[in-house]
Amino acid sequence: MNISSIIFYAISALILGAGILAVTSVKIFRAAIWLLFSLVGIAALYFWMQVEFIAAIQIVVYVGGIVVLIIFSIFLTQNSGKEMAKPAKGKVIFSALAALFGTAFVHNLIVHYEGFATNSAKPFNPNVAEIGTQMLSTTSHGFILPFEVVSMLLLAAMVGCIVIAMRPNNEIKN
Repeated sequence: MNISSIIFYAISALILGAGILAVTSVKIFRAAIWLLFSLVGIAALYFWMQVEFIAAIQIVVYVGGIVVLIIFSIFLTQNSGKEMAKPAKGKVIFSALAALFGTAFVHNLIVHYEGFATNSAKPFNPNVAEIGTQMLSTTSHGFILPFEVVSMLLLAAMVGCIVIAMRPNNEIKN
């Protein structure tokens, strides 16, 4: 096992551990912080794959935008320090079975499928200028639509945070 594999497994453990803690945390603020660590781990995975531009986008859009908006909306609500309600036992059992089924399915797919190409005819070019040109291009190989979808995602996150942070009218004192 070489150092690259060790780094990959360490980053993967960080992502999975933080994701599990984000879902199972009882306090909403701690869940948001664990989500932050999980998204930073995904950015680290992009850095490990030497796609620095996508890693920077991951940090700016998700860590810097979405998670910060979620944390601000948590602070703006009056019940930010209270614990969340525990889920019903049926939901926990169903979630565990779904995770187990998904893990078995992916493992079975990886073990029995040998059709992954080891090298492609055209090498991947992670040049930032090339990525920017393709992202803003309107041709058949352009990515202007996903670029606009990301801006809509940020807008939806801001609107969602405003809705979460709004207090009902009957609680506002004059």
